[in-house]
Parts: sequence; structure tokens; C-alpha cells
Amino acid sequence: MRLHTHTWGDGDRVALLVHGIMADHRTWRRVGPELAARGLRVIAVDLRGHGASGRGPYGPGDFADDLVETLPAGAEVAIGHSLGGMALALAVERLAPRRAVYCDPAWHLPGPAAGAVGSEGPARLAAGKTLSREEISALNPRWEDVDVDLEVASLAVWDEGTAYGIAPAFGADLRPARPVVPSLVTIADPSPMVSPADVLELRARGFEVRTVKGAGHTAHRDDFGAFMAALEGWV
Repeated sequence: MRLHTHTWGDGDRVALLVHGIMADHRTWRRVGPELAARGLRVIAVDLRGHGASGRGPYGPGDFADDLVETLPAGAEVAIGHSLGGMALALAVERLAPRRAVYCDPAWHLPGPAAGAVGSEGPARLAAGKTLSREEISALNPRWEDVDVDLEVASLAVWDEGTAYGIAPAFGADLRPARPVVPSLVTIADPSPMVSPADVLELRARGFEVRTVKGAGHTAHRDDFGAFMAALEGWV
């Protein structure tokens, strides 16, 4: 599937941005212009089932294949958040960016017996479709009002069927065996996606891991400055 994209800047060097579940390219409203100001041409996608892109079927492989179909190979850097990190890891060898950044990637989602946040799996994610503006704000107290408004707009056009499409990922270990290209993993503080044991294992496999102190799962919206600081040397 050819995905809908949004571009900031017109530099010769390219950066790719891949959002998480429920969101779309608008989640990068501050990251895109900042990277463009550094001379990059920034391309952000709407994954299938999100934003203005087409609908279904859904699965980790489908999300990854769409990135390869849509985005240019050989970018300066590719950045994926949550579901976007899952999809990017499956596509990175074919996209061949010079560097990859995975932001709280959905590589090790808890299964039904884990008893952790997210253990209810797809149904819990799908229920996010009905979140009100007030609930979104309460769940994300550090977001600016514009981000809350954009999340409301993103949820309105999000197909919650995407949550059921990634059902096989719950309880599975999708952590890459090694970084295909030099790779950074940024994590929340604490992370609902990357456990302390995961951090040790990822470092042992060759990934650099940095914590965005005090930030939640969507660090680029919780603390934009700290998120960009965590990317220093990688963008």
C-alpha cells in the first residue's frame, strides 16, 4: 500500500518518521519542523488504518511492507515510535537508512498472563477509540493543548481494527537479534514497553539505549526538548 505522507523541508538529506498506534503524522508536529531546520527533508507517514492512508488488512508485516513501498531507501535517519518502531525494525534492512532510532518500540508487548499495563492486549488498545478529550488530557498531563486536540482528530480517523491486527505481537519477542544499521533506542521513564531486562539485552545485542528522563511513552509530546536532546549525535 502506498501510504499518505507529509513532508517538511527540502534538504538533500532525508529523515523518515513513523508514528505509533492511534496517531498519524501529526504526532510529529514539532519534530518534523525541527529536523527540517537542521537541513533535512522530513517525510512522515500515516500507517495503514491511520490518518489519510488506506485501510486493512492489518499485521506487523503489512505495516513494514507499506514503509518499503512508500519511503525512499538510504535515508539519513529513520525514526519509529511504538508500533512505528515495530514496523521500522521489520523494514529497516530494505529501507537501509544510515541510522535508525526506535522510540519506546513495541517489541516485547506483555501477554495475557503478564499482569502488566497492556496485558489485556488488542481490546484494551481498541477501546482507545472512544477516549474523550478530557480522558486524553488526563492520561497525558504534560501534553500541550494542541497535542490533545490533534489526538482527538487522529482517533476520529483511526481504524481500531489495527489493534486486533497486531494481536500476534502480544506475548511475542520481537526484539531484533542485532541492529541492522547503527541504532538508538530511546525509552520512557519508566517505559511501559521496554523493561530494565530488555534494556540490558538490547545493549548486549549492540543497541545504544537512552532514557528520556521523566517522559512517558510519547516522549516527543511529553517533553520535546528532552526528546530532541536524547537524539543528539543521531540526527
